[in-house]
Parts: sequence; structure tokens; C-alpha cells
Amino acid sequence: MASQMRAAVWLGAGERAREEEIQLAPPQPGEVEVEVAAAGVCHSDLHLALGHFGLHRFPTVLGHEGSGTVTKLGKGVDGLAIGDRISFCFLPSCGECRQCLRGRSNLCEPGSKAAFSGTMLDGTHRMQRSDGTALQQFLAVGAFAERTVVSARSVVKIPTNLAFDEAALVGCAVVTGFGAVRNAGRVQPGDRVAVIGCGGVGLQVIAAAAKAGADEIVAIDPVPEKAELALAQGATSFSAPESVTPGFDRVFEVVGRPETIENAWRLIAPGGAVIVVGIAPAGTSAKISAIDFSSEKSLIGSFYGSGNPAAEIAELAELVAKGELDLSRTVSHRTDLGGINDAFDRLQHGEGARTVVEL
Repeated sequence: MASQMRAAVWLGAGERAREEEIQLAPPQPGEVEVEVAAAGVCHSDLHLALGHFGLHRFPTVLGHEGSGTVTKLGKGVDGLAIGDRISFCFLPSCGECRQCLRGRSNLCEPGSKAAFSGTMLDGTHRMQRSDGTALQQFLAVGAFAERTVVSARSVVKIPTNLAFDEAALVGCAVVTGFGAVRNAGRVQPGDRVAVIGCGGVGLQVIAAAAKAGADEIVAIDPVPEKAELALAQGATSFSAPESVTPGFDRVFEVVGRPETIENAWRLIAPGGAVIVVGIAPAGTSAKISAIDFSSEKSLIGSFYGSGNPAAEIAELAELVAKGELDLSRTVSHRTDLGGINDAFDRLQHGEGARTVVEL
């Protein structure tokens, strides 16, 4: 039978979140119920809340960068037990489709269909409002809730000594940033790197580039207050967007705006590459000079780490648990469900780094 719980619900594009008592159905075969402990507020959540991904995505429970504890198991779930601590992996890859067999689990075809429609893998819903209206779960997670039901493929076990707030970040910001550097950008020792956008993901791109041995890492952001964080993550300098001289081997765009993508293209040297990590609103476009392709410049997209996110979440979680990767500085605010609207306001105005919702 369905059980009651609290969740943040968005009823339409541009509307504020409402804290409601909603119904959660039990897990079906291949699914698990998770008691959510922590959930990061990510720019992708903001995009959907503002209607940038379409007006058909409501009503919904947002939140995909999260962690918690397994509380129920559906039939046929192996390798997990009640009480396991987990990070969410918001793309439940099947391991069998064309993309998965090519090593691109982040682009899994059935997993993507469920994630982007806000349903379970079978196309049905587990959350509903008190009046019976079905609620979508953003990226098949819906972590801004006391509990959620997800595919067993959407959870990754984490070390028992890893804090839940750190585990939440590993599941999106960290794996996205490190994967962009490792798998899409393939940063090498000695590279000159620029990172446009020093928010939650951008800070992880900086840390990953430093770990890869980049010789120079210029952090670019219009908010001067972000300089201290960027330098602490490994940036060698911090600059306003209009003050950067071209000549980089790799430029990571972590904003998702046409003007920042165009600026990134301007900054690369011959043979260099722009890696677009930021997600732009649907229907927008950027203009770049086509003649630059004759200088062997490349424009590369990167989504959710450009590889096998579940495997890399497990690896990165181990690094954090061992103290080899420090996430403590990248959480600037903490709140509960009642503070989510303020967190979205900060994100929209570029204030702070990551807000973590603690449940």
C-alpha cells in the first residue's frame, strides 16, 4: 500500500515549490525504496523549474543529486540490502542497448527515456498528490522528498564512512565534472585549461583538471566572491570573462548559455577543444566561426561524465572516503525542504556554490 510523506512539489513552470504531503507507492520488481538523507540543488533542477525543458514536465518532484539509505526492496533485486547507504545515479543504464555496449552508459536508450520522462523504467509513476494526480520524478529520482522509489539501477552503494552530503555531490556534480575532464576533454599533464562557470559542477571540473596535471587552470566567472573557492579547488588564477586572453588547450563551458559557449570557442588555441558541460535551455543556439575547424579546433558535448556514471560514482566515492578528494569547501549552504525556494533563488543569481537539502 502507498504511504504518506513530505515532498517539494512544482506544479508548473516558473512557480515556487510547495511542500506537500504526497503518496509513495511501494517498489515494484527491480526497484528499491530509499530514505533520502541529502540532496544537492543543481542547475538542471532550476532549468526544469523555469520551464526550459518544456511545459509538459509538471507536476513534478525535483532533485536528482542525492543520497540515502535503502528501506525496501522490490522482487528480484540482487546486490542490495535494507540498510545499505547509497548515492543516486540518475540514469538507470540497462547494460544491453547500443550505447551501453559502446561504453556510453550515460546515454543508455531505455534509461534516458525514463529519466527524461520522469517515470520508472516501465513508464509508470510511484508518487502522487493527495488528489491522485501522478507526479513525475525528475530524472527518475525525485530526491526532494523524505523517501523515493527508484530503479535498482539508479543506486550505487557507498562506503559506510562517507558522509551523506558528500555522497549526494558525488552522484552528480563530482562525476559530471571529473568525467568531463577524464573522458570528454582528456586533459593531459601540461595542458592549459580554462573553466567558465564556478558553480557546483565547475568547481569539480577545476579539481579534476588539477588532479590530471594541467599546467595552468584559469577559473572564469563574473562573481568575484567565487575566486577563493576556485583557487582552493586548484585553479591557478581567477578572472572575469572579459579579461581572458585566448590560447587554451581545453576550455570547459559549465554554464549552458550561448554567449559563454561562444566565448569558450574564442579562447581555444589551434588544435584545442571546447567541452560543453553546461545544459542550455531547449531552443537556444550558439554561433561559432566555421573556418576555425580548419585549425583543428573541436566542439565536444559532455553529459553526466561521458562514460559509465555508476562505475565512476563508486570509484569517486572511494576517493572521497579515503580523503583523497576533498568536497568540504564546495557546499556553501544547507537547508531543509522549507528552504528550497531560497536555494533556487541563490542558484538563479549565481550566489554561492552548492546548497544541500538535508532531510
